Amino acid sequence: MPNNSLPPYRFVSFPETIVETFPHKSHFWYSRPDMVRDTNLLFVRCKMKAHEAHKFHCHPNMEEILYVLSGTAEQWVEREHRIMKPGDSLYLPAGIVHGTYNISDEELDFLAVLSPAHSEGPGTVDVSEEEPWKSLRP
Repeated sequence: MPNNSLPPYRFVSFPETIVETFPHKSHFWYSRPDMVRDTNLLFVRCKMKAHEAHKFHCHPNMEEILYVLSGTAEQWVEREHRIMKPGDSLYLPAGIVHGTYNISDEELDFLAVLSPAHSEGPGTVDVSEEEPWKSLRP
């Protein structure tokens, strides 16, 4: 729910991000509805440990843009994959299955922008244990 006490803009320095820590990655939030009033964007920086992944999943009602800052990603979109390096980006329409795999010995650092910030149903659906996704990548 939007917070009407927030201004309609927000400067966010890296130390001011809202941090979510998971076993294999960290999210650094710059924009989401609890941070910016009336936003329709989610903007997050993800730092993923070496040889970890955000396995096959989709965002049923959200578009997404990924942008690699550093590291190397094996990026899957449906049954196609490419190696993404710093400066590479990917646009994904809503509902497209994709997965990001850090194939290097170094941390993968990337940005994700998703929209709309508010939608019906789950924001992310994990399909990594379903066929054909669980057998697609060795």
